[in-house]
Amino acid sequence: MKLYLIRHGRQASKLCNVDVELCQEGFQQAALLGQRLASEGIQIVFSSALTRAVQTAQAANLYWNVEHYMYPELNEISFGEMEGLSDEEIALRFRDFQQEQAKMEYDIPYPGGESAGDVVRRVIPVFRQIRESGYEKVAVVTHGGVIRSMTAHFLGMDMAKWRTLGTSLENCSITELNYSPRLRRYTLERFNDYAHLQPYPQLLRSAWADAEN
Repeated sequence: MKLYLIRHGRQASKLCNVDVELCQEGFQQAALLGQRLASEGIQIVFSSALTRAVQTAQAANLYWNVEHYMYPELNEISFGEMEGLSDEEIALRFRDFQQEQAKMEYDIPYPGGESAGDVVRRVIPVFRQIRESGYEKVAVVTHGGVIRSMTAHFLGMDMAKWRTLGTSLENCSITELNYSPRLRRYTLERFNDYAHLQPYPQLLRSAWADAEN
């Protein structure tokens, strides 16, 4: 089974993990994503319940025409007290936490929020359900924290080091995992693939924001 883990398109706010719609560029990214995967034979699409992921799935699914299911378990990692704040406010108010997190000694949760391990524990049952569904080509539209946490888990990494997997994933990038029933394990086939966006510099994160949130 192939899992195409897709980060949502560009959202209409730069504040941390607010539930907002896609901006115009986000819909453009989602359309390019849909076209990119149109020949892959996607059989079903799952998404988080957050608006930006739902709209990304809907826009891309115009090219796939398959069933779409939403799971709140696929929502972004909870940033706790940081949510709704700007990058500047976070850097000022949570400087000590960010310095401790950067050491990557422990999988510490965001203040009042989740750790990467917390994300894995809530997402694993959904992945198990997907794996047992019988589908062979599955798109999962979710979030950067979820994709990085789950990829670290399947690679057997120390969860404290999940943030070494990309400084920030591109919006509507593709991370492909392949599950082998015989070996009972996932392999990483590609990570943060955004070739469909590269001809359009205005759609890359470098044209919008540097921070991961």
